[in-house]
Amino acid sequence: MMTAGFFGYLAIVAAIGFHALRRTRSADDYVIGGRRLSAPVAALSAGASDMSGWLLLGLPGAVLLLGIGEAWIVVGLVIGAWANWRLVAAQLRRHTEALNGAVTLPQYFAARVASKTRLPAMLATVLILLFFAIYTAAGFVAGAKLFTTTMGLDYHVALWLGVAVVLAYTALGGFLAVSWTDCFQAILMMAALVAVAVLATANAPLGPFVASGTTIGALALVSSLAWGLGYFGQPHVLARFMAIESPRLVPWARRTNLVWMVVASSAAVIVGVAGSRFFGADGLADPETVFIVLAGELLTPWLAGVVVAGILAAVMSTVDSQLLVASTALVEDLLRPLAPKLHEGRRLAASRITVAVIAIVAGAIATDPDSQVLGLVAYAWAGLGASFGPALLACLFWRRTTEAGLVAGMATGAAVAVAWHHLSGGLFDLYEMVPAFLAAGLVILLLGRAQPRGRAVFERIEQARALESA
Repeated sequence: MMTAGFFGYLAIVAAIGFHALRRTRSADDYVIGGRRLSAPVAALSAGASDMSGWLLLGLPGAVLLLGIGEAWIVVGLVIGAWANWRLVAAQLRRHTEALNGAVTLPQYFAARVASKTRLPAMLATVLILLFFAIYTAAGFVAGAKLFTTTMGLDYHVALWLGVAVVLAYTALGGFLAVSWTDCFQAILMMAALVAVAVLATANAPLGPFVASGTTIGALALVSSLAWGLGYFGQPHVLARFMAIESPRLVPWARRTNLVWMVVASSAAVIVGVAGSRFFGADGLADPETVFIVLAGELLTPWLAGVVVAGILAAVMSTVDSQLLVASTALVEDLLRPLAPKLHEGRRLAASRITVAVIAIVAGAIATDPDSQVLGLVAYAWAGLGASFGPALLACLFWRRTTEAGLVAGMATGAAVAVAWHHLSGGLFDLYEMVPAFLAAGLVILLLGRAQPRGRAVFERIEQARALESA
């Protein structure tokens, strides 16, 4: 019966992917869905592509092992998501449409500073490929743990099975397939988390919360809250802002996204707390499997199969978005400028081939069975957030942003994030997001100057906003 629920989910995803394939007629449809996402689809697909397997595996496992203090990560993320929707979403939608219809973050950066060298686009593409390879690997690790725990598969067999499942619809249907399946998967993820959280709480043995780290120091608190800064630089989330049908839909989408996020993440924390009472801090060989184990013990086989599908949904909803954004950046921002007369059909084929190549590389990174989902996600999240967050905010809100500042800021954010990640002890226990984000922002400010192109862009945006209000 568990298998029936699981394969029922796969059938629904396959149907959505096939429908999206029929609607994908051009390269622009493939990479950004023709800018016609509704508010609910944009909101839920952004949430699902953001939260990923770490929400169902990494976060409950961290709460189980380290204590309720890990829940501060959720607080930071909710604040960051609200700020991203409130400050960035509508403005980025207007900017990208005004700047010759930019469909990727690298394209927007290059157009915003009127780059003649395309260095901002090329550097942004390289950084996307670097950190998305790590981020995507985290998703494949989560999928492999799922198949290993529920089906008894060998880790490496489970890993490549997960890679194959994601490729089956991402490479074919593109952005529409990814967004529509993510919307469905967001609902399934939330339902699975709430169901297990309620049942686990009702059936948990009486007793104290036994995880050791129930208090949190100042450095750890700042590190947890700093996760919210990462939202400003996540290309797979920002792509939903570019693709929403109109800036007028942003408030509705923001409210939908935040309600989903608060409910789902709170349930994930409750699962970790309840799991501590069931198993203790050391009762599971791998704490990140606590949600899977609880679902198997508390639910009927058919419902357990649906929950297993929910975990796979969490994994797939992030991995598919990352693969699509990475392949789009490579094809649209590196290949297309080198071959501007490339036929649209060949661009579409190149995007699909690139998705497969990046998935295989990420799968190779994920081959270590001892990899931790939350650790990989934290590293990639900081690298992307520090590389692109300050750069994007400067482009959207500061007219003096220059090409030199943009390039130096992205490079600084990435370099500090990587270097800080490999240091430890004392101040270096601070999450690398904080120093990297601050360093990147400072460099951009120091290299800013009067920018005629910046004034022209903002005048065009102000005219577009006036037309919206009319």
